[in-house]
Amino acid sequence: MHAADVYDYAIVRVVPRAEREEFINVGVILSCQRAGFLEAAIELDEARLLALDAHADLDTVRRHLRAIVAICAGLPEGGPVAQLPYRARFHWLTARRSSIIQTSPVHTGLCIGADAGGALDAIMARMVRALPAPRLPG
Repeated sequence: MHAADVYDYAIVRVVPRAEREEFINVGVILSCQRAGFLEAAIELDEARLLALDAHADLDTVRRHLRAIVAICAGLPEGGPVAQLPYRARFHWLTARRSSIIQTSPVHTGLCIGADAGGALDAIMARMVRALPAPRLPG
């Protein structure tokens, strides 16, 4: 039996008009310290975003979401923050801010056998991806 590893995660949100406090979940940032894992998964549903704000700047949103992925991966296009130790990157990405891209509070979970990638996918399915349409009777 494998021991469970603790991970931290935050949901990535797009808040097109902060004064309205409306947002859509577009991704997850997950860090598992024991496994040395830091990764972001992003899936922007542009139609949902435009339903909240028909004037949302999709190019800017896409660019900022790509930066989150690059910072997690430690890529040069993530700028100086991407060169920080991975836990510092996680804390920088999940710091409270009032911009178009925000994150939820940090939550904690357990994954079995250091399967942080599987935990990331499960959280994406539960918190980001569209729910299936309800089945109509008969």
